[in-house]
Amino acid sequence: MKAEGIQAASWLLIALPLVGAAILLLGGRRTDKWGHLLGVATPVASFAIGIAMLVQMLGYDDAARRRTVHLWDFINVGGFKIGMDLLVDPLSISFVLLITGVGSLIHIYSVGYMAEDPDRRRFFAYLNLFVAAMLLLVLGGNFLVLFLGWEGVGLASYLLIGFWQHKPTAATAAKKAFVVNRVGDMGLIIAIALMFSTFGTVDFGPILGAGAEHAGLAAKLSTGTATAIGLLLLLGACGKSAQLPLQSWLLDAMEGPTPVSALIHAATMVTAGVYLIVRSGPIFEMSETAQLVVTIVGAATLLAGAIIGCGKDDIKKALAGSTMSQIGYMTLAAGLGRPGYVFAIAHLIAHGFFKAGLFLGAGSVMHGTNDDVNMRHYGALRGVMMATYVTFGLGFLAIIGFPFLSGWFTKDAIIEAAFDKGGTSGAILGVCAVIGAGITAYYMSRVMIMTFFGEKRWEEGVHPHESPKVMTIPLMLLAVGSVFAGGWLILGGFSDFLEPVTGKPEHAESFKWVTLPGIVVLVLMVIGFAIAWMQYGRRPVPREAPAGSFVTVAARKDLYGDAINESLLMRPGQWLTRLAVWFDGRGVDGAVNGLAALIGGTSGRFRRIQTGFARSYALSMFFGAALVVAALLVVNVS
Repeated sequence: MKAEGIQAASWLLIALPLVGAAILLLGGRRTDKWGHLLGVATPVASFAIGIAMLVQMLGYDDAARRRTVHLWDFINVGGFKIGMDLLVDPLSISFVLLITGVGSLIHIYSVGYMAEDPDRRRFFAYLNLFVAAMLLLVLGGNFLVLFLGWEGVGLASYLLIGFWQHKPTAATAAKKAFVVNRVGDMGLIIAIALMFSTFGTVDFGPILGAGAEHAGLAAKLSTGTATAIGLLLLLGACGKSAQLPLQSWLLDAMEGPTPVSALIHAATMVTAGVYLIVRSGPIFEMSETAQLVVTIVGAATLLAGAIIGCGKDDIKKALAGSTMSQIGYMTLAAGLGRPGYVFAIAHLIAHGFFKAGLFLGAGSVMHGTNDDVNMRHYGALRGVMMATYVTFGLGFLAIIGFPFLSGWFTKDAIIEAAFDKGGTSGAILGVCAVIGAGITAYYMSRVMIMTFFGEKRWEEGVHPHESPKVMTIPLMLLAVGSVFAGGWLILGGFSDFLEPVTGKPEHAESFKWVTLPGIVVLVLMVIGFAIAWMQYGRRPVPREAPAGSFVTVAARKDLYGDAINESLLMRPGQWLTRLAVWFDGRGVDGAVNGLAALIGGTSGRFRRIQTGFARSYALSMFFGAALVVAALLVVNVS
């Protein structure tokens, strides 16, 4: 169905931040004085358009809430045509509002955070580019347009993670993120190629639309092909969303400025993989194997991220481990199918509020402590940074699942859905999710206590102070979302809103306020907080990290993710490269050079026979004739 009214102008959502990025990058130093204002204005304008589009969409019937905007023919060769199409539906508009809403607050916060940076204009250009690419990804009307946004997000993340390129660690982290994501991107590329070979198109309609009712899709898509496509799509999602085994780039990405961390971890990049799985839900529903693998990856990642978060003294890396874990919850929910899709998106949106608030709160702490990221150098900051303390605290309560805050509604819904799956797999997935919730309470309580409670452990010459209002007001708005977003999504009919995309679950049930898993999670939350308080609240926190147990050491080293990648991929790759160079030099070039030397040497030796002297030729003829006569005599005698 074609878009009408404001939805027909959905291209403006992408065009505004994209034009903003172009002006700031091409305008040069002439835009330094007002470039940050333009950088803020473009996502805010996109957010306003997104709100208007939502209002218009709510006026349609469920069946009419899927609108396509055809911009131009992207590829038109013979009978092969792919349009540059945008898709406006409940799923894409949900992401649009998250990206532009939370993204706008991060832009506003960045005005204060990057005030002293001489390259602030370039920073806002990259932020605008990031938002534009993510909007293209979620609004893409076919898999090819989605892929263009997918790659744009990868480029923008590379530029932002390595923004302080004078730091070798930042340059290395940017390259690492880019390379690891290329591995996942290959999975997506092959999946798109396989879909095209199966359906003859990459449009969502023929591939996913029919699959919503499993009519037509099953006729073209065998279970084996669906499994292959699903696993390849999962590989792409693992790269962007930092799920096992492609998670190694995420913690190193903290080398970028803190607003970048908030944007990547809350509103944009890491949510792309969850979007891809939910959008491609009909394909996954054709393969129980693919769905099971998705849930296993999500469950393993939520535990791994939580364990990593326990061992980090760097406040941003502790929160990065938290992001890895929370995206694991979303991936687990997406793999459960209906109604897990809704719970995955609900938790994603709620997480966007409280994780952005936590990261920006960490940036506020760093702003007041001369950019120190070591929590062992904090302590007692609640007395001098009250606004940061309160807003960070609300985000903390939301993420650990404190009753009636956002995380309590969305995370408990995922845990309950995991148990509802039934069978051994459902029980195992549910137990993993419950254990992850308990660990989350511990490591986030550790962050909260080490940062805002206890004795002062500030470095000499550090005078902590509250951040300016341009930074604290976004924190307050995000805190409001941390408190109320989850309840509104779970109780406010979000499932009905997404139904045209995610389908209607067979056994739709209302939210259960009291469940056995919920009670267990609540008990584990209290236990996790109590353990953290006993370790870091009741006793002095040493300024230097103790040796720690084997698990602690493993968590500090990211569960040896880099070591595993180096052992399984990097070193074998280096050896293969050296072998290829040796074979090329000694084998291919050696054979060519050896043949040339053989011919050259042989010709040189034959050339010596041609002396140019008549007596030599006469002597040769004499001996030749003698040999012929001798041969004839031998033959006659015998």
